[in-house]
Amino acid sequence: MEGGREMKKQRVVMLGSGNVATSLAMALKDNCEVVQIYSRSIDNARELAQKVDCEAINDMKKLDKKGDIYIISVKDDAIASVIDATPNNGALWLHTSGSTPIEVFKGKRERYGVFYPMQSFSKSRIVDMSEVHIFIEGNSDKATREINDFASCLSENVHKATSQERQQLHVAAVFACNFANHMFTLASEVLGEAGLPFEAMLPLIKSTIEKLDHMTPQASQTGPAARGDTKIIEKHFSSLNGDKREIYRILSESILRRKGFTS
Repeated sequence: MEGGREMKKQRVVMLGSGNVATSLAMALKDNCEVVQIYSRSIDNARELAQKVDCEAINDMKKLDKKGDIYIISVKDDAIASVIDATPNNGALWLHTSGSTPIEVFKGKRERYGVFYPMQSFSKSRIVDMSEVHIFIEGNSDKATREINDFASCLSENVHKATSQERQQLHVAAVFACNFANHMFTLASEVLGEAGLPFEAMLPLIKSTIEKLDHMTPQASQTGPAARGDTKIIEKHFSSLNGDKREIYRILSESILRRKGFTS
């Protein structure tokens, strides 16, 4: 409330209907007025628009030009083409990419920036945005303040980050999330070859993650390489084939070096 009057909610237009756009739109609906969802697929646009009670479009010509904030949440290689296909209407324009620099907007918008939520998203599991760390960047001090205020409506964990810093964040996220999940895939295959269930790994995986609440990753490292147990490593290595064998070798050597067993 300001001066006894309820402040007007910002009008947000979402360009994209994928994993990030879905969780973001769902979080925004209680703090902003989500007025439109754009997607090349009208079915995808309608699916999300129904959840946030707004209009769905698949034609840029029908884009609402009176929005306050426009969020481009599409594949990285499509961001520039979306910018080129939309009007420079004086609103605040944002993209949600970790690796696309802010300069993608340069010369095409006056107020723009980046709103990068550090999380793995999927349509089937809506993320609680209040727990997500959001990294922002604006093309001016004023734009940065506006983006910070906007992001702070969703999360208390808002940080400024340059395009270069955000690139490093994205790389780190690939290691921590994408590569880690691929390790789970390989573990599942190894177990499957022995006729054993992947569910047997779940308590171990959960315990490994939970330790990080009070230990550094370096301190919580366990396993044969962390102990310098080369005999066990050789046994494991000889039981594997294909890319699993090479991945096991590379990771074991990396851990051995960090633990001081090799140089």
